[in-house]
Amino acid sequence: MNKTKLQLIALEVIRVLKTRFDNFPEDVHNNRNAPFHEAFLNAFKDKMEKYVNNVPYFISLASWFHGLNTTIGQSFFENVAHILSDGEKRTFKDCKYFEEQERIINEIITDLKNGNKKPNLEEENELIFSVKEGKLKKAPNFTADVFIIEKDYVEAIELKSVRPNAGEMRGEKEKILKAKACLKLLYPNKEIRYFIGFPFDPLSDNPTGYNKGRFMKHLIEFEKYFDPQEVLLAGELWDRLSGERNTMEKLLHIINKIATTEFMDRFIFINNPENYKRNPERYEQILKDWYLYDELLVVKNFNILEKKVPRILFQSLFNENGKYNYRRVEKLKSILK
Repeated sequence: MNKTKLQLIALEVIRVLKTRFDNFPEDVHNNRNAPFHEAFLNAFKDKMEKYVNNVPYFISLASWFHGLNTTIGQSFFENVAHILSDGEKRTFKDCKYFEEQERIINEIITDLKNGNKKPNLEEENELIFSVKEGKLKKAPNFTADVFIIEKDYVEAIELKSVRPNAGEMRGEKEKILKAKACLKLLYPNKEIRYFIGFPFDPLSDNPTGYNKGRFMKHLIEFEKYFDPQEVLLAGELWDRLSGERNTMEKLLHIINKIATTEFMDRFIFINNPENYKRNPERYEQILKDWYLYDELLVVKNFNILEKKVPRILFQSLFNENGKYNYRRVEKLKSILK
C-alpha cells in the first residue's frame, strides 16, 4: 500500500475518532431522559448489576455506540473502499434494459424464491446477457457503492451491513440482476461484475478470519438468492478492493496505531503547528505513527515555510469535525516546489 493511500486511510480514522470523542457521554448529569428504556431495563437488573451501576449512563453509552456503528458502516467503510480501489460511488439514472431481460430476471427471482433453482452466477449471467436486442424499457435507478471501470470490465460492489434486515435478500438480488442488465447495455464490450460485500465476519473467532459457508447460512434466505461467487466477505472484500493480500490486517494495524487512549492529547498537540517548535521530537513521532506523510514534509521544511508563509503554516491541520485542511498543505507543498 503506497504512502498516499496510507495517509488517506489514516485521515479517515482520525476523522471518525475525533467526531466520536466529541460526542462521548462524559458528564453523567447530561444523560438523556429515556423513561421507557429504563422501565424495560428493570427486568434485567439482576443480570446487569455485575456490569452496570448507572443505567442512565448505560443508555447514553449505548446511544453513543450506535452512532459509532452508524459512522463506521455508512461512511468509513465506503470511503476506505474508494481509497483502496480508486473507485467511486456512482448512481445510475434513466438506465435502460431490454424487456426480455426483465422477463428473464423475474423468472430467475421466482425460481429462487420457490426453491426451484439454486443461485448460479454463471448461468444467470448467461441468461441475462444473451439478450442483445428488442424493445427497451427504463430500468430502476440504482447506486453502486463502489464502481470501477477497467479496460476489459466494469465492477460494482454493494457494501452491506453484516446483519442485513430479514427479507432484504430477495430485493438485493433483483436489484443486482437488473443493474447488471443495465450495465451491459452501457458497456456492451466489457465483462460485467457485480458483488455484494461484507466488511467482516461477525461469527469468526479471528478478527480477520471468515467462513463464507457458515456466514451465508446464518443470514436469513441468503443462500436462497446468492451464489458464493458473487459474495465478498471480510479479507476477501478488502483484498479485492486493494489488489493486495492481507489488506484487512493492514487496515486494523492503521486503526490500532491511531486509536489509543492518548488520541485526543496527540490530536490537540499536532493540530497546533507551533507545538513543533516546542517539542519537535514528539511532534514528528505522532506524524509518523499517524501516517501523515505530507505533514512530515512540512516540518522537514519548517524553517523555510515559517519565513515565507507563516500565516499558512500555522493554520490548524484539522477543523473541529476532524477533517484535514487539504488547502493548507497543498499551498505549502506548492511553495516548496
